[in-house]
Parts: sequence; C-alpha cells; structure tokens
Amino acid sequence: QKEEQAKEAARVFAVTSGKGGVGKSSVSVNLAIQFARMGKSVVILDADLGLANVEVMFGVIPKYNLSDLLYNGRELKEIICEGPEGIQFISGGSGIANLANFDKEQVKRLINKMTELEKIADIVIIYKGAGMEFLISSPETILVTTPEPTSVTDSYALLKALSMTEGFQGKNTTVKMIANRVSDAGEGKNLYEKLSMVVSKFLNINIEFLGVIPQDSYITKAIMKQKPVSIMYPNAAASKQFEAIAKKMSGTPQDFPDSR
Repeated sequence: QKEEQAKEAARVFAVTSGKGGVGKSSVSVNLAIQFARMGKSVVILDADLGLANVEVMFGVIPKYNLSDLLYNGRELKEIICEGPEGIQFISGGSGIANLANFDKEQVKRLINKMTELEKIADIVIIYKGAGMEFLISSPETILVTTPEPTSVTDSYALLKALSMTEGFQGKNTTVKMIANRVSDAGEGKNLYEKLSMVVSKFLNINIEFLGVIPQDSYITKAIMKQKPVSIMYPNAAASKQFEAIAKKMSGTPQDFPDSR
C-alpha cells in the first residue's frame, strides 16, 4: 500500500496569516500531529524567517537547516529532522532571513528542491510562506484568523497582495480559513462570513471555511511546557477540533465536535 501511496503527489499546504501572533505554528504543528495519527507521513517546512517556533514546540535542535541546503551544499535528507510521532520537519534557521530578498530564480530553485519532499511525504505543510512565491506554489493555502478587530482587515490585505502577485492563478487556488481562538463556533463562522463577503466582492479568490479552534486554556498550558496541545492534552477541546479539521481536509466524513 505504501508503494501505491508513493505514486500519489503529496498534498502541499501553506499556512499563513495577515499578521504574526495568531497561532500559525500551533495550527501547523497540531494539524501535522493529527495527520500523522491518521497514518500519513508529514513534513513541516518552517519558513518563518528564523523564528524557530516549530523546533521549540517539538523540543528538537536541528543540526542543519534550510540555509545549509541553499548555501552549504547539504542534501534534503541531511536537513530533515525527526519530531514527535514520526513527524519530520525542516528548520528555516536564522540565515533564512535572506529568503525575503530572494530573486525569483532562487525561489524557483528552492521550490524545485522542495518537490523532492513529495517522494517521502503524503503531506507537506509550509509554515508561513516567506514571500508570496511560497503561497503561489502551494495549491492549498490555510489562512489563520482570530477575532481581533484588525484580523479580517489584515487577512484581506494579505489576500489582496496574493491576488496581485505575478503568477497567481485565482481559479486554481483555494484558500481555506481557520478561525483560531474563538469563543464558539458562531464567532468563527461570523469571521468567515465577514471576510468572504469582501473577498468575493473585490478579489478573484475562492475562500472556504475550514473550521474553528476554540480559545482553550489547555493550549496555553501546553505552550508553557513547550509541547503541542494535541500531544499534551489529546482530549482538550482544541485538540478535538484539530482532529476534526485534519479529517475534513483528508475528506474523511466526521462529526465536528461542539466547540462551545
């Protein structure tokens, strides 16, 4: 069965947001854990300009990172680290700040190297695509928003910038929104409807509602212990929602737990 799976192209998700501090690393890591529990092989590429959030949450210090691949002749297999529950990840490393200044050819070269990941993974999660090129190269984008007043505006600004980027194909790209840190499912749906209304009016982008992650004290407790909530507290409300969203993304029929 593994051989059959290897013939299928990996699914590539870029996890992004209109601004920092909305929980992208938490979403990336916890979805990866849930996918792994469903028997999928997962690689996370932490391209978040050297903030190293993923390695902190996994408690692993990588020997090599993305800049070693780009500048120091390391191979992809050398820079991949093993995280918990069989998840593999690639650290951006502090040198990756140069990514922001990459020209198109360098980005293309990097993305070509990334396609090697498809041979070893069922799912590749690019956490915080640095620059629009990562988002353009990912057929599926996960947009994380929160109920903060500026969140919808920031998300819209990001989608507008994406739609204006050369090479962007609105018809072939689906943006899936996760409402994070919401008090209940209704608040999350409301956020989606606000954003969806302006996006459908002004931008040529398809936006879908993926689900909500509740404001959950267990997430804070897990962060204090530098562990993902799905590992520390698998029965927490947030963990259950991550599980439901991963199943939805895999096309597995499921009942969404009540997030109130």
